[in-house]
Amino acid sequence: MLKELDDRMEALRGKLEQLHPETEAQQLEYDQLRRSLAELQDAYRPRTAADEVYLARHPARPSITDYIENLFTDFFEQRGDRLCKEDGSILGGVALFHGMPVTVMGHRKGRTLPENLACNFGMPGPEGYRKALRLMKQAEKFGRPIITFIDTPGAYPGKEAEERGQAEAIARNLAEMSSLSVPVICVVTGEGSSGGALALGVGDAVLMLQHAVYAVLSPEGFASILWKDSSRWQEAAGQMKLTAPDLLELGLIDGIVPEPAGGAHTDPAAVYRALDKELYARLHALCRMRPAALTAARFQKLRAMGNLGKEQA
Repeated sequence: MLKELDDRMEALRGKLEQLHPETEAQQLEYDQLRRSLAELQDAYRPRTAADEVYLARHPARPSITDYIENLFTDFFEQRGDRLCKEDGSILGGVALFHGMPVTVMGHRKGRTLPENLACNFGMPGPEGYRKALRLMKQAEKFGRPIITFIDTPGAYPGKEAEERGQAEAIARNLAEMSSLSVPVICVVTGEGSSGGALALGVGDAVLMLQHAVYAVLSPEGFASILWKDSSRWQEAAGQMKLTAPDLLELGLIDGIVPEPAGGAHTDPAAVYRALDKELYARLHALCRMRPAALTAARFQKLRAMGNLGKEQA
């Protein structure tokens, strides 16, 4: 599994940093360690759905702040849902994409432990989804396309979130996003789980990074429900059809953005270039459509989901 390779590569890097060859024997050891590291790096590529889940959750994977910094300019963050409070797990605002004003938003997990806690590990409460919807309706008012970045283990399932209307907030986003009159492009950049992901995922074009995953729940949750054993999550991942190729075949996404074999974190610049090209082409095609035609096409797209299984049956 990739985690084992990651651990072995990290151990080798540690040894290489500590080793300062001064003798011939030390130089031979240093060269051998470098060869071993190169061999592991060559083998570092996903082979199972469980490997894809590992890459999608990798802590070094680019986050929404990285995408905003590298794909957009003049980002101006907007906060608050105007009802309760600010939710740090959703980042959103206005920016320029190749000179075009857009509204950009997505899930934010944070890098360090303090950031993780401030962002609730990327699990929004109802305030986060209401903030996102507020920004979407503002974008519609001013005719700005919307780009969302999805990367969440799911909406926060705590008692207080449910008391403040978590389910209603997610449901309202689904309904409202389906009828927006401006182009909406959604990008699954990491882990997209449950309604917490879907609440930002109703779009004219839904893209996935090659090693992202997108599913109704986590593999651990799937295994816990089906077999009452979360330790069987790797087996569950293989059955859930949660990888980008699976979802493209099922017609649930519209395109796959290529990544390096070892994941986006191994060469972020390549991912930014590929995603920038894909967003630019998709956005300009959608902007040529009239608002009524855009909404009608989105509605038909949503209505057609699930027909594949009926035809095969």
